[in-house]
Amino acid sequence: MLPGSIQITGEALSGAEIKDICDSLKENSVRLLSVRGCQLSDRDFGRVCRGLTDCHSVAQLNLNLGVVSSIGRVKQLAEALQANRSIQALFLHGSPLMDAGLAALNTALSTHPSLVSLDLGDCMLGDEGVQIICGMLPPDGAKSGLKELTLSANPAITSKGWARLAIAVAHSSQLRVLNLDYNPLGDQIAGMLAVAVASSRTLEVLDLEGTGLTNQSAQIFLDMVENYPTCLRMLVLAENDISAELQQQISDLLSEGEEDDEGAARGTGGPAREKTTWLSPGSKDSSSQMVLVTSGLGDSLLAETEM
Repeated sequence: MLPGSIQITGEALSGAEIKDICDSLKENSVRLLSVRGCQLSDRDFGRVCRGLTDCHSVAQLNLNLGVVSSIGRVKQLAEALQANRSIQALFLHGSPLMDAGLAALNTALSTHPSLVSLDLGDCMLGDEGVQIICGMLPPDGAKSGLKELTLSANPAITSKGWARLAIAVAHSSQLRVLNLDYNPLGDQIAGMLAVAVASSRTLEVLDLEGTGLTNQSAQIFLDMVENYPTCLRMLVLAENDISAELQQQISDLLSEGEEDDEGAARGTGGPAREKTTWLSPGSKDSSSQMVLVTSGLGDSLLAETEM
């Protein structure tokens, strides 16, 4: 556990423990707050939210696995986010938000001055939720927006919603990481996403693990990577009906592209492209992972956190 972090998983939190958390928030000594899968009363959840309101230090907030369990808690969190100025990464994976809950959070999320990473995996979202999310991916030069977005395991989103997201990604000037794993996308939606990737000037990581793809999708991505310039550095295609040969070809081409960029930078005397390792929280309830969150100001926070 890193200094300045509070990480608790799957416990029933007592009033005394909540007080300790709130005291630490008040002292501005917490960079990472994770109460993943914990049980706490509505009253205590409100106390934590009020603590976040005035905290200037917290950069990552992990409320995964059902902590935000009601519309009342959603509204309390929204109030905290509207006042907070420091949170860069918000993890709500496994919260039953649905579109109505995300709508209640919309203003707080879209106007937050520091938020660059958002995990809404397994949040029971539909097409209306995607439309809200697209508002957080503003067109080029409009305003700052998300750099990392996770929408894993939201099977209620239809092809219309995914098409809308693909258009937003194509015109987003900030998004670098997009995790769509464990959604029933299929080849048609993957084709839309390939066009979005080809159009994007920033997208580096696309996770399509377990999304019902076949060699048809992989061939489209292969042709794109082989014939068109792209910022893409990692394409995850595991757990799909795609041959190992095609996956390897795509991986090799992406690796070659990164080497070419570094070589060009050395040849001109300029700096090589910065290598950034992004680890997706994904839809799997795994052990601790290292997550790199890059803020809009260019500084970074490396935190060991359970997703």
